[in-house]
Amino acid sequence: MATLFISDLHLEDSRSAATGWLLGLLSGPARTADAVYILGDLFEYWIGDDAFSETARRVAQATSSLVTAGVPCYFLRGNRDFLLGEAYATQAGFTLLPDLLSVDLYGTPTLLLHGDSLCTDDTAYQAFRQQSRRPEWQAHILALPVEERLQLAQNARDTSATHTGSVSAEIMDVNESAVREAFRRHGAKRMIHGHTHRPATHRYVMEDGSLVERIVLADWYTAGSYLVVDANRVESITISNKNRPL
Repeated sequence: MATLFISDLHLEDSRSAATGWLLGLLSGPARTADAVYILGDLFEYWIGDDAFSETARRVAQATSSLVTAGVPCYFLRGNRDFLLGEAYATQAGFTLLPDLLSVDLYGTPTLLLHGDSLCTDDTAYQAFRQQSRRPEWQAHILALPVEERLQLAQNARDTSATHTGSVSAEIMDVNESAVREAFRRHGAKRMIHGHTHRPATHRYVMEDGSLVERIVLADWYTAGSYLVVDANRVESITISNKNRPL
């Protein structure tokens, strides 16, 4: 048995292949897992639990079925779906997680997060992140008509694309000092996150001489991908982009 991790699927109705990869994972390998963790940006955008898409409905059916079969499914909000709330989580069978969670993963103290909070050099994004996590700001947005929220989501996507194109790749990546501080503060030996779309395993020697590792999950734009962790292995599995959508 193992625990599976995914992030940055960015699902929407126009991306049927990616939805198919996920549904195949949930009806296949995930059925024998100890648990499945979704570390943010499951959806391309989320404007409220009262206005989710057909893709979100299909995903909720699949994750709910997985949970009913005895495999817990944990969801940690990302920068695209931070408005996902209790109503959809209940329908999907998700256990909602805080922005950062420390767990004992088969004997290894592990930090789980989306990863955007580590990108501290991107001050413009961090300012928006701080604002958008405030309950009063979220309540204001969710009270708007659906059509207005859809337009705001499109505007945010356009702004994000413009920002990405105008800021250096280094600024948009994680800050090493922020990474090291997170390891120190939580006493972790491993960190798993997504967000940066730069899948890799990074190793650091801490001040006390201990070795820690940071695993970055892959996005799902050209293929599906999930991380398998058990007591003896840490392995990234690619779901072929030639798989037929379900």
